[in-house]
Amino acid sequence: MGARFQYWLVIPIMAGLTGWMIGLLFLPVGAAPAETPVFKQVSEAQWTRMLPELGEASPEMTISHEDTKTHATQLLIRAPKALHVRKHWHSANETDMVISGTGAFECDGKKAELGPGGFNYMPARMAHEAWVSAGSVTFISVDGPWDVNWVEGAPTSADVTP
Repeated sequence: MGARFQYWLVIPIMAGLTGWMIGLLFLPVGAAPAETPVFKQVSEAQWTRMLPELGEASPEMTISHEDTKTHATQLLIRAPKALHVRKHWHSANETDMVISGTGAFECDGKKAELGPGGFNYMPARMAHEAWVSAGSVTFISVDGPWDVNWVEGAPTSADVTP
């Protein structure tokens, strides 16, 4: 009875492994990834004014990449003038990295001054504000579509520092 028990135990396991191995033979080899890689130089970027009503003082943005499925977005924002970015929030988690210049970020009563290489993370829907220096560039990545939801209205010319 012992040998027969082992036989009936081994047969289903071997059949399963054999089917799995045969299945591997029919997987596509070298199948293209869902998306293709992207390579860009900043000099190739197409910048758009974020707050056209501020004219030349408006921060500009360029989308580096947007995932076709999740709409997670990576972008750069540059500020020609120092600017207070009033309280706002995003629908998705946001990470920022200061590339050049400086930025101060504040939320929940905490304020951090960041220079080049400085990093912050804001959970989705967390209201925050920022103060960026003239000529600053910030890399931003959001886990979903890029949006800005103003708490007390968008920045005005009163928020610009020459």
